[in-house]
Amino acid sequence: MKKVYLVVTAAVVTLLLAACGNGGKKAESASNEKDSGVKITAVGSTALQPLVDAAKESFESENKTYQITVQGGGSGTGLSQVSAGAVTIGNSDVFAEEKEGVNAKDLVDHKVAVVGMAPVVNKEVGIKNISKEQLIAIFTGKVTNWKEVGGKDEKIAVINRASGSGTRATFEKWGLDGATAIQSQEQDSSGTVKKIVAQTPGAISYLALSYIDESLQELSLDNVAPTAENIATNKWPIWSYEHMYTKGEPDKNVKKFLDYLLADEIQNGPVKELGYLPITSMKIERTVDGKVTPIK
Repeated sequence: MKKVYLVVTAAVVTLLLAACGNGGKKAESASNEKDSGVKITAVGSTALQPLVDAAKESFESENKTYQITVQGGGSGTGLSQVSAGAVTIGNSDVFAEEKEGVNAKDLVDHKVAVVGMAPVVNKEVGIKNISKEQLIAIFTGKVTNWKEVGGKDEKIAVINRASGSGTRATFEKWGLDGATAIQSQEQDSSGTVKKIVAQTPGAISYLALSYIDESLQELSLDNVAPTAENIATNKWPIWSYEHMYTKGEPDKNVKKFLDYLLADEIQNGPVKELGYLPITSMKIERTVDGKVTPIK
C-alpha cells in the first residue's frame, strides 16, 4: 500500500508542477504579447487632440495590443517631429506645405475631420457680433476698447496662440485675411486659452469650436455664425482640415488606427459630439492655396 500511495503522490506532484509550468508559460506568453504590442505616438495640434484622445480610448479597448500616446504641443511641433521620424503621427491643423522647415514631400496626409474656429470673448464684454473689418482692427491693435465696436467701456486684452500653432495660422489666414496679430500674451494650449479668456475681463482670442462652451461668448462675423452648416459651404471661412501626417505610407498597424478614425462609428460619434465636422459633410473642398471647389 505504501508503494501505491507513493506512486499516486508522485503523479499528483508531477501534474501540479506541470500545471504550474504551463501557467507560467501562459503568463510569460501574455507578457511578451503585451511587450511586443503596437506602440503609436501622435503629437501636435491641440485642436485635434480631443478627437484623437476619444478615438484612442475606444480603439485600445477593442485592440488590446495597441499602446497609443497622444500629446499636444501645436501643429508645428507635430509636423517637425513626424518629419524627423521622432513620432509615428504628426497632428496638424495646417497643410505640411504651409510649415517652413518641413519637407512635405516626405509626409503622407490623412485628413480625419474638419475643425471650425471662431473668435471668443469674455462673456462680460457685451457683444456677440462684429464685422470682419472690426475683428482685424482688434487683433492688429487699431481698436483697443470694446466701446469702439459696440461693447462696454473696457480695455481689450488680446490672447494669442504661439507662433507654431496651427489654430493661429488658420485664424490669421482666414479670419484676419493674412494680417499678423499684435504682440501679446501667447499660450501653447487651447485649454489654457479657454480658461484665460473665461476669467479675464475684456479678453479676446480664438478657439476651435470643439473647445467652445458656455463659459465663453463666440462671435459671429458680419452676422454669419460659426455653425457646421456655414462651414460646410465655406460661408464661414475660418476652418481647416484636421490632418494626421505619417512619414511615408503607414504600416498596416498604424493604418488600422488611421482607418478607424474614418469609420462611421467615429465620424458620426465623437467627431460630431466633440464639435468637429465629418469629412463627408463638407459641400466644398479647399486646397492648400485656398482654391475652393464644390464636391460633386
